[in-house]
Amino acid sequence: MLKKKSYLIVSAIVLMLSVLVSACGGGNNTNGNAAANAPKESEAPAATEAPEAQFRSYETAKGAVEIPVKPLKIVTDYYGGELLSVGANVIGVEPTAFDNPFLKEKLKGAADVGAPVNVEKVLELQPDLIVVMYDENYEALSKIAPTIHIPYGTATNIYETVKLFGDIAGAPDKAEQFIAEFDKKAAEGREKLKGVVDENATFGLYELTDKGELWIFGDNAGRGGQAVYNALKLKMPHISKSTEEQTIQLSLEALPEYGADYMFLTTYDPEKKGEELEKLKASGVWRGLKASKNNNLFYNDFDTFYRYDPIAIMGQIDLFVDMLVKRAEENKK
Repeated sequence: MLKKKSYLIVSAIVLMLSVLVSACGGGNNTNGNAAANAPKESEAPAATEAPEAQFRSYETAKGAVEIPVKPLKIVTDYYGGELLSVGANVIGVEPTAFDNPFLKEKLKGAADVGAPVNVEKVLELQPDLIVVMYDENYEALSKIAPTIHIPYGTATNIYETVKLFGDIAGAPDKAEQFIAEFDKKAAEGREKLKGVVDENATFGLYELTDKGELWIFGDNAGRGGQAVYNALKLKMPHISKSTEEQTIQLSLEALPEYGADYMFLTTYDPEKKGEELEKLKASGVWRGLKASKNNNLFYNDFDTFYRYDPIAIMGQIDLFVDMLVKRAEENKK
């Protein structure tokens, strides 16, 4: 009996020890020691919280402004195309930008913020940067997000413009890429025009308004100036030395003095009446121009050629080249 009792006691002790070992060391036991199963500090997963936005000081005419190093959502008035050219995310822009044929597809997700910019609309959009040409609501906009005022004419050519907005958007690499593509497009255009137009020929850009006013434009006032004079290197019929001379109003009588071998006319006629254009075409002065006699007058769409943002300029290069090549072929017949 004594041996049997001792056997039972030993068996019970062995069983208890087995249970204890299983509870403390079972690697597959989900109720095991959590500390033993935790990853080492070097193996711990990275934090999932987004890093705080970084800011930098940007000097403007209104003083230094702290802006995001990499802005994610930008609202602007008239700089939609400039910002889009460097890959910025434009979430709000003034209404006429949506009529720009070069930007329509790129602005599909953007909101119309009015002109002047509507403060309440911008507040709804919650941008992290605002860039404006006009400063009517500057103080109110500055309370919503960092706001940069860049007056019209700050940059004088496509290179300055793209670099300026590449810096603002924190994308200097995108600016360099766009400039390289522009230079390539311009060189291709000049090559296509060799033998098509005389290298000494002059090319003029004109606009007629619905009030009968007639203007001639330089290389940095829209109407295709950057494409014609800076990209394609075609010659002006007049000298444009400063911003003030970018637009000159002409009388009909003075037009022959500013006439060119090739003349491109846009018409500002929002109600599409066409009355002033018909008067101009019927005038003896217009019909007597060299470009008219040689069939080198071109009537261009206002919305397409009024634009002067970098994306529009890039597109206008092809348009001018195609027009000139086609007309040269027609004139040979």
